[in-house]
Amino acid sequence: MTTKRITIILGLLLTPIVLMAQPKMPSISEMRWGRDYNLHIKLSNDTNYVMDVRALHHTGEVSFDTNTEAATYYPVSLDEEFINHIKHRKLESEKDPTADSTSTTSRPTTLWSSLHGTLGGGYVHFVNCLVYALESNHVNLSDPIMRRPETKWKPKPMTQTYKRTRKWEHYVPYNQKLAQREYKLRKRENDLKDLQGIPDKFLDLFLNTSQKQYERLRAEGKNMQVSQIDLIRLLLGAKYLGVNQIEYIQKRVTSSVLLYSVSNLPSVIIFDDYQAAVAMTLDKSGYNIDYVVFQDQNTISTEEFNDRYSMIETLIEAINEANEKVFRKRLSSYYGS
Repeated sequence: MTTKRITIILGLLLTPIVLMAQPKMPSISEMRWGRDYNLHIKLSNDTNYVMDVRALHHTGEVSFDTNTEAATYYPVSLDEEFINHIKHRKLESEKDPTADSTSTTSRPTTLWSSLHGTLGGGYVHFVNCLVYALESNHVNLSDPIMRRPETKWKPKPMTQTYKRTRKWEHYVPYNQKLAQREYKLRKRENDLKDLQGIPDKFLDLFLNTSQKQYERLRAEGKNMQVSQIDLIRLLLGAKYLGVNQIEYIQKRVTSSVLLYSVSNLPSVIIFDDYQAAVAMTLDKSGYNIDYVVFQDQNTISTEEFNDRYSMIETLIEAINEANEKVFRKRLSSYYGS
């Protein structure tokens, strides 16, 4: 048996071992409400965290109207099963010589199709993974590949796209003044399909932040707010991206998901209507409930606990179903298959 053949066999044998060796994400072993708006969480690796309830994402009554084409987005972490799913897909594509993403016939033409083809899942995955990639600086909108080449060339006749983007130094409006101008133009033209489903608070932050304030946020290391603004900028420029830029973003987002840190804290959503703190993750099928604790848990009956828990489960199922309908509707009407 040749050395090369031994190496190949060892490589095949080690592949599942490498995947199995990935450190498991710690699960929640205990969660309880404390005093003064504190939430105490103990993980399976014996680490303890105290979260300020006031700083967590709060949600009241959620209504579902799939005709609005709006998705319900919660800022949750990615499920370990989902990350392993991406790892397996990546390994399969690397072993399959026909799955060459750089071939002319298979190169993605839209940001959505490129990421959906890699990550799968619905629109909330698309938003969640993009935000994480931006926040962890795996995707940088000022990266050299995102800069447009300097040229004096002008199309004849003058195109609408050229008029719209001629002052952009990047393939996306990487400046608050330009980005907000593009948003207002698109809104006037009723052409904000790329932003449908984006949380209102992201849009509010984007629209109420000047370039000077944006630079201050970046200098202060407030990556969460910066990534939310950058997400809007990126989606406003999505239809102007070239194939090379789309492939760059696709690869960087995939890398960020594969390197998703196991030390990420649990994502907790406060459901005010139920006086509940709900730890949730996002997997291939949508939102999953990991743990629920009620603020008045020590004073309610077992029956009341089960009833409220059941209502929250039903609510999450309804959110996933509504998001899936919105995703299918948007897929057929805008992005294509």
